[in-house]
Amino acid sequence: MNLDDEILRLITEREISDQAVLQELLEAEGQAPSQSTLSRRLKKLGVQKVGGRYQRISSVEPPTVTAERQRIRIIEAPPNMLVVRTAPGYAPALAAALDREPEVPGLAGTVAGDDTIFVAVTDPSRLREVRSVVERLMLLSA
Repeated sequence: MNLDDEILRLITEREISDQAVLQELLEAEGQAPSQSTLSRRLKKLGVQKVGGRYQRISSVEPPTVTAERQRIRIIEAPPNMLVVRTAPGYAPALAAALDREPEVPGLAGTVAGDDTIFVAVTDPSRLREVRSVVERLMLLSA
């Protein structure tokens, strides 16, 4: 069983209130993640402490951003770059959605932080076209 599956199994079967306890349980199951790796995996899986115990509170699907719409900016950085500023935590999901979008001609790839995405475009003449796809994904365009 991989680390993510093991984490989800343990938090479902037991009431775990501390990351150190979860880390010990994982080690007993043959997994040995560092504390920082465990924290990143919990975040990726949508696991948070609720009511004093770890629970999965969200799916790993990209979050909807309608409530955060006003906090999103797309800045063109010619000749072949877009900078997308989002609310904290939204950039990785949007970048993944953009990278998976099949109809983005000219997209070289994305690099995402917590609230910023750099979008590289292979052909500068397609910068506006890629921007339109980003806007569509962000629900900014009508």
